[in-house]
Amino acid sequence: MYKFLEKTVDGYMTRDVATVKRDLDMLALSEMFERDDFNSYPVEDDGQVVGIVTKFDILKCFAFTPAQMLPRYHELMGRKVGDVMTPEFIYVSRDTRLTRVLQIMVEHRIRSIIVLNAAQKLVGIIAREDVIAALKATASD
Repeated sequence: MYKFLEKTVDGYMTRDVATVKRDLDMLALSEMFERDDFNSYPVEDDGQVVGIVTKFDILKCFAFTPAQMLPRYHELMGRKVGDVMTPEFIYVSRDTRLTRVLQIMVEHRIRSIIVLNAAQKLVGIIAREDVIAALKATASD
């Protein structure tokens, strides 16, 4: 386990990251979630990450509220990613230690974290599964 303490995001992140645009509708997004079996997508605009959208964001659209007693599926699925994404997102860099990533994931109950470089450009994403793989790999050493 001591080896895990030294591991960084760079060795375990996914580098080829699928992203979405703000103007994508929720129906297309839900189809992407189903097809790719991802839990989140970074939202990009002109090469910059402007937010993150998750499966939970879709579910939140259907929450019953006093203003919305009976959500209309087709109406809500016509909304755009930009309307439901989270614009304030947590990110890390390639050299962030996995111990810090693990702490962030547990503390904020999130499944994946965007990885940005010094120029704030998307270079990867690290998910719970990646951290678990690192724990497993270092436990056998």
